[in-house]
Amino acid sequence: MQDAAIVPEGLSQAERLVDTFVAPTKTFTDVLRSTSWWLPFVFMILVGILFSTAIDKKVGFDQVTQHEIEKNPKTVEQMQSLSPQDRAARMAMSAKITKIITYAYAIPILIVASLVSLVLWASFNFGLGARTTFGQMFAVWMYAALPKSVMAILAAVLLFANVNTENFDIRNPAGTNLAYYMPDASAGLKAALSFFDLFGLWSLALLVIGTSIVARKSKTQAAVVVVGWWLLILLVSAGFAAATS
Repeated sequence: MQDAAIVPEGLSQAERLVDTFVAPTKTFTDVLRSTSWWLPFVFMILVGILFSTAIDKKVGFDQVTQHEIEKNPKTVEQMQSLSPQDRAARMAMSAKITKIITYAYAIPILIVASLVSLVLWASFNFGLGARTTFGQMFAVWMYAALPKSVMAILAAVLLFANVNTENFDIRNPAGTNLAYYMPDASAGLKAALSFFDLFGLWSLALLVIGTSIVARKSKTQAAVVVVGWWLLILLVSAGFAAATS
């Protein structure tokens, strides 16, 4: 009787999460076996709660909203045209909405993950002739986005340590990108510079590695697709920020 073939066991969810940071190839290769992504999603939810709580306790969403309004001259002009009562009501409503959105971090994650995964799936399958699945792309994105959670943890730790609570910017909570160090730059330039973020670029590199593995394409081909879309989004974001400032 021939010995039964030995099938190597896959990684556990915890091993996948850890390997994303220390051995990403192992994690993304395991996605070919299973597209499960629940643990990074749970991790992101917990980090989102930590980050939101830090903002709530150390900054306050009223201050966050005020800072967001002050960054946009057009919004400032609109607020000044209101009566004191209407202005206060608008501020209170905006602060409440910001708080809800920040705590409900899981919903934007799923929406962004779905849209990005769909675009990447279509780009690789129809543009490069790959045979990857939407589920594989979705799992890759969830793991590749984990470094951004590290940035949120860093921002939360700084807030709990009372660092920069007076000038806190919810869109740029930690000094990990170029825009953070150029507060007087134009809105369009700041939007573009915010893309050059330590943790964001880390996630981008992971996305290149992951998509190349599940699509079975070279890293160069994967980089052309992933970085190409990244550059397009950068240009659109910078243009929109400049037009609305």
